[in-house]
Amino acid sequence: MISYGRQDIDPSDLEAVRETLRSDFLTQGPKVPEFESLLCNTTQARHGVAVNSATSALHLACLALGLNAGDRLWTTPISFVASANCALYCRSKVDFVDIDSATQNMCPVALEAKLKTAATLNALPKIVIPVHFAGQACDMERIHQLSLQYGFKIIEDASHALGGTYKNAPIGSCIYSSITVFSFHAIKMITTGEGGAAMTNDPSLWKRMEILRSHGISKDFNDFQSGNFSPWSYEQIELGFNYRMSELGAALGISQLKRLPEFVKTRRSLAQLYHEQFVSSDIEVPTPERCDQSVWHLYVIRVPKSKRLKTFNQLRDKGIGVNVHYIPIYKQPFYQKAGFRADYCVNAEQYYARCMTLPLHTQLSKFDVDKIANEVINAAR
Repeated sequence: MISYGRQDIDPSDLEAVRETLRSDFLTQGPKVPEFESLLCNTTQARHGVAVNSATSALHLACLALGLNAGDRLWTTPISFVASANCALYCRSKVDFVDIDSATQNMCPVALEAKLKTAATLNALPKIVIPVHFAGQACDMERIHQLSLQYGFKIIEDASHALGGTYKNAPIGSCIYSSITVFSFHAIKMITTGEGGAAMTNDPSLWKRMEILRSHGISKDFNDFQSGNFSPWSYEQIELGFNYRMSELGAALGISQLKRLPEFVKTRRSLAQLYHEQFVSSDIEVPTPERCDQSVWHLYVIRVPKSKRLKTFNQLRDKGIGVNVHYIPIYKQPFYQKAGFRADYCVNAEQYYARCMTLPLHTQLSKFDVDKIANEVINAAR
């Protein structure tokens, strides 16, 4: 089976993990701060907090921005459920903004219309989470302009987009947001096994996420509330979590991060090969605004709705691990019970009815792409 995604581990990655296994620290050592520093260099953000998953990073980001019970968070329906669940962890309300039909990212026009209506109802969101779907940046400049007009904060969910750019700046630089979140799941742009990070330019947000990451505990005397100081002192100053990244994960992340430019180059090359294979076919290919800005975490085509199930099954039978990204979040039973209609977002529905994700990862060959494309064209007839 040719899987739709796959980690890329080489001898340098293995040696980085071995060295850490032989070191004095498996947790809370020097590798996590080193990884955070390298992430800052990569993204041009001032601060980074490495954690055990992007879901944890989203949760910390919401807490740092003060999302509370009764507040509202809006995100896109075409994402993994974590982009919405983080609001519920804070006991706030979640809602969805429809996507742009061309990019599958949050649509600024739909967002503006929804904000205008919400303003009349005194129901504006406290936080909006645009998701850089498949590695292509959202229209962050326009979303940021709307945030200034309507007073919400922005968390960029860049789980798919490490190594990408927007307006010649790295995704994660937080020029248009308070916090940007990355994922280092096994099949993301780089991996730490499981893992994530939250990047920010605001030192107060960084410090709060650092404290919340480790049980709400601080060893900084400046944070102490009891007035008791001793060489061994630490204080829990609020309710936090154990969201720490291990030294093993950070060591792997450091090694992988050195290979990120190579990964991005390969993915862009493979995406171009797919484009060329489908140019004379009826297969509808992704059309990012700038191919050289996307990192192509996913390659999602669209086939006729009436043929998708047949095409999907036929490709799986041929050993091609196609997938679907994503079932709109509001269609999940949990969100249906919360009152969302099954057809809540028109563009998301139209996209979901036809989308199919083809294999795209750094270990694919040109031969693999040719084979996959030919099988797709034959199956979709």
